[in-house]
Amino acid sequence: MKAGMATTNRNLTATRLESWALPGVPDVMLCDEQGKFHFVELKATAGRAVDLRPHQVAWLHRHAKLKASVWVLVLKVATKTKPQEVRLYPGSKASDLKLEGMAVEPLYLGSEEIDWDMILGLIAPI
Repeated sequence: MKAGMATTNRNLTATRLESWALPGVPDVMLCDEQGKFHFVELKATAGRAVDLRPHQVAWLHRHAKLKASVWVLVLKVATKTKPQEVRLYPGSKASDLKLEGMAVEPLYLGSEEIDWDMILGLIAPI
């Protein structure tokens, strides 16, 4: 995500959150040009499952209900026959992602060329 952000003209500040004191808090907090905060849970998978823990699902669901800007960004690693994919889901889909994995339709799906302007535009609209 950090490398992708560097390819855009956006002036976003990303802070990596390591929170053992408060389980479920997403991995990254973004602050946009208007000073608004956005939270992104980062996941990687080699298969179809997205390994969201119950605390993460609860945190994302609770804050999505409050209309907070919460997201899950999933990297599906490349295989011998398929390139890597990046998928973006709203936090409101956390329960579905836990249960159905990659079968859930993302808001964004990119493989060969990842459009970071589009991803960041969905997370933090200008």
